[in-house]
Amino acid sequence: MTDALKRLSDEGVAIWLDDLSRTRITSGNLAELIDQQHVVGVTTNPSIFQKAISQGHGYDSQLADLAARKVTVEEAVRMITTADVRDAADILRPVFDSTQGQDGRVSIEVDPRLAHNTVATIAEAKQLAWLVDRPNTLIKIPATRAGLPAITETIGRGISVNVTLIFSLERYREVMDAYLAGLEKARAAGLDLSKIHSVASFFVSRVDTEIDKRLDALGTPEAKAARGKAAVANARLAYEAYEEVFSSDRWAALDRAQANKQRPLWASTGVKDPAYKDTLYVDDLVAPGTVNTMPEATLDATADHGAITGDTVRGTYDQARADLAAVAALGISYDDVVQVLEDEGVEKFAVAWNDLLKSTEAELKRLVPSEG
Repeated sequence: MTDALKRLSDEGVAIWLDDLSRTRITSGNLAELIDQQHVVGVTTNPSIFQKAISQGHGYDSQLADLAARKVTVEEAVRMITTADVRDAADILRPVFDSTQGQDGRVSIEVDPRLAHNTVATIAEAKQLAWLVDRPNTLIKIPATRAGLPAITETIGRGISVNVTLIFSLERYREVMDAYLAGLEKARAAGLDLSKIHSVASFFVSRVDTEIDKRLDALGTPEAKAARGKAAVANARLAYEAYEEVFSSDRWAALDRAQANKQRPLWASTGVKDPAYKDTLYVDDLVAPGTVNTMPEATLDATADHGAITGDTVRGTYDQARADLAAVAALGISYDDVVQVLEDEGVEKFAVAWNDLLKSTEAELKRLVPSEG
């Protein structure tokens, strides 16, 4: 066992776990990962909760109480998921305190079926922040066209946000703009900007999955040579955009008001193609002031054989542009790829949410008490 995770942390990369379940909380496993594996945050999504609730019996006691009260399935899902996030937030509270609120955070997602409804997304974000009622929560809002004004409004109300499902460089710039606009709104309202935090979840592996599929369909030597490069290139250019925005005059004015930078978060960092090294999206995306949220398998792989050799992002921008240009030269449209990925991402989370509702409904029926 190397201490690659410590080296990664020392390079300025915050290690967050992309998973949560009641069992992980009650068994002490989450506390152990914080203590031994340098984990300083947790992210969740509808797929993670659907898997957690449909496996094992960790939720039976709470589900039985909810069944006895005859609550709706939607209310049951929110009671269950916010309970997990609240408990995880309490476990991470010492990290939150020791990092002045930067880490020690737990993310919870607005209902993904609201992804194209700005007003409903804002209302849901406010409700979730109230329900969880922990200062170290991040409310996840998807970076759809309708999500952008919701990000501004939510930040403007002083609620910290994890912007999710970012695939394109253009959309990422719009997300940063929405964040700065939210901070400006919060400042105008007299809020303490030092208490508002945000991360921008830039998705990685799915970009390679989609582009590699299109390269494989071409089947040429040039196409084969371009495989497995686009996702890292895309993320590295996102970091270049981050450096640019957070060194601007607009940012400087907010910085003077004690605002926090919106950190880039590398999401979807589990490698999907077995031909690639399983720590590819960790080793090749090391840069200060970033977050890497990993499924446990990627966390374990990095701990075991991650090659953390210092900053692997800055100084690579020309090569990153060349790697994306090579894909474009083969007739693969970047704009089409990122739009497909955004549409699929929203759809996948909506499907997972509906599956979560179905799983929970089945459990409620199983546990409903007999009258008497």
